[in-house]
Amino acid sequence: MVKQNTINFCPNNRELKSMAEELIRKQSTLTLATAKGNRAWAAPVYYVFFKSAFYFFSDPKSRHIQEALEAGNASAAIYPSVFAWRDIRGMQMSGKIIKVSSGLEAIRAIRHYIRKFPFTKEFFGESETMDLDSFGNHFHVRLYKFTPNMAYYLDNRIHFGFRTEINL
Repeated sequence: MVKQNTINFCPNNRELKSMAEELIRKQSTLTLATAKGNRAWAAPVYYVFFKSAFYFFSDPKSRHIQEALEAGNASAAIYPSVFAWRDIRGMQMSGKIIKVSSGLEAIRAIRHYIRKFPFTKEFFGESETMDLDSFGNHFHVRLYKFTPNMAYYLDNRIHFGFRTEINL
């Protein structure tokens, strides 16, 4: 007999938002998608989520950054690795990517990033400041944020094909 991993209740909007936020907190990789002309592209990035946006580092010359900034929009997906259709769940989003400048927002994003990805400290010396400039110098990256203007939470544990729009 196949064991079903289902949710035994019908979640309300607050519970669905909580389930989506838990999924976002537990995952580490956001897949960004862009397109130019008739050519689509997808790129995975490590992210931190706070203040309703996903912050990540990328090379400013990368295809996904160039296309997102030129087009003014991008889409994104987050999902855990699963092997049963009943366990499929995730986020599907569309929105905008912008470069984050130096300042309080960048400081907070970097703090969250280091807390979520402590291995990052290994790339810096003990006396070295881990700020926007040092990340850029070490990795040739800049800080960006993806802000969704539309977000859907999907969860086959609720029922097959369950998908609903949520506000993050």
